[in-house]
Amino acid sequence: MKVNIQSIHFDADGKLLELVQKKLNKLDTFYDRIIDADVYLKIDKDLHQENKIIECKINIPGQSLFVKERSRTFEVALDESLEALKAQLKKFKEKAMV
Repeated sequence: MKVNIQSIHFDADGKLLELVQKKLNKLDTFYDRIIDADVYLKIDKDLHQENKIIECKINIPGQSLFVKERSRTFEVALDESLEALKAQLKKFKEKAMV
């Protein structure tokens, strides 16, 4: 799967980019017809502790799935967004089979 990763207003570490790519590739096990993914990594300038934001849009034939998560670290936000995407993919797959 092709993954486009953009970090907004900061330079993302190579390890973070590799982690995002690796974890998103695991979504292929839930649905093998994923076309590509767009991931936006943002740091909110709020004074909140949870200022790391991940927006992820997955393109599948005929539809796009979107998730936005906010957390203390990008790693936690990534895990939360992947869980939401897994649920969306499973739901889409069930609807497609009916």
